Amino acid sequence: MAEHPHWLKVLQTNDQKMFDMVCDLQDLVTSDNALSRKTKMLMMMLGDAFLARPNGVRILADRARSFGATEEEIIETIQVGYYMGGLSVLFPGLNAFDEVPL
Repeated sequence: MAEHPHWLKVLQTNDQKMFDMVCDLQDLVTSDNALSRKTKMLMMMLGDAFLARPNGVRILADRARSFGATEEEIIETIQVGYYMGGLSVLFPGLNAFDEVPL
């Protein structure tokens, strides 16, 4: 993981043991195994869209791109979200693209 997000820095400052546990789990979940990192980032991006977390959608879309996700794969992931959850998922999901303000 490159730069830790603010919440993780706060956790590290205040609870090193929990920080280590969170990082270990994050490493386990986001590593290439049966599912690729790219696929996992797309899934996590979709989850953040369902949870209406536009910042998370943007960050995870960029991570998915860094692992090789194409714009078409990101678009299809958002389409699945819209199909399953409607506009309440589409609106935060659009934050995967640069043109949409947070």
